[in-house]
Amino acid sequence: MGEFAIHTDAVELSGEDAGDGTPIVLLHGLTATRRYVVMGSRALERSGHRVIAYDARGHGRSSAAPSPEAYTYDELGHDLLAVLDDRGIERAVLAGASMGAHTLLWAALRAPERVAGLVVITPAYDPATQDDEARLARWDALADGLAAGGVEGFIAAQGTPDVPESWQETVEKVTRQRLSQHEHPEALADALRAVPRSRPFATVEDLAAISVPVAVVASADEPDPGHPQAVGEAYAAAIPGARLVLDEPGRSPIAWQGSQLSKLIAEIAERAGAR
Repeated sequence: MGEFAIHTDAVELSGEDAGDGTPIVLLHGLTATRRYVVMGSRALERSGHRVIAYDARGHGRSSAAPSPEAYTYDELGHDLLAVLDDRGIERAVLAGASMGAHTLLWAALRAPERVAGLVVITPAYDPATQDDEARLARWDALADGLAAGGVEGFIAAQGTPDVPESWQETVEKVTRQRLSQHEHPEALADALRAVPRSRPFATVEDLAAISVPVAVVASADEPDPGHPQAVGEAYAAAIPGARLVLDEPGRSPIAWQGSQLSKLIAEIAERAGAR
């Protein structure tokens, strides 16, 4: 237990493995690191779960991919399976945010025997808008800003966050914190170009094939416009028996609250264990 490094054919993945009990794997979003799923909370370990969290390729302490294009969901998904294999885990509950949510859905559709339950946090992938030129140009601008000017270049390319004024300071502060955690910023810039162009599945209707316990956390659009609530609602509607979890009006998003997310993940783990 403790920190680990997994060497695959393509990358070295850095992670940590703590606690005992039902295995749970945490998958973070684009530009984040492993601590940004449950925000550093240790509630899952304390409540009798084994928690594995790792930095995706090109993020945090993990190495860069072998080429700038090698950040697709196929590659991210195979990294997840490599982590399960290395840790000796046959089936796990998977909880992931944004890019991590799309990665775990890739796994649930392509390796369902490895998945016991899912917590899909703030998904953003919409097959209908995936190839929108303006959307991709926005990601490319962020990548260019990071590559040319580091954290400040990214912040400048991002501009004023598209959230209410009361949230702007918080969003910019968290963005700076997240971006400062990466050992290979040039690799992160590559991921910013490649991940938004990749498809974890073809259509939302494909999610109907998932048969394990699932919760979908969809944030309100006001504090988190980058992860439309409608996308989360569509995912929950497509997955048989999925529980949809929405924010309370005027409250901080559940996706930002590690203790609340941990409680939800534990509930899905309990349901998975009872099957």
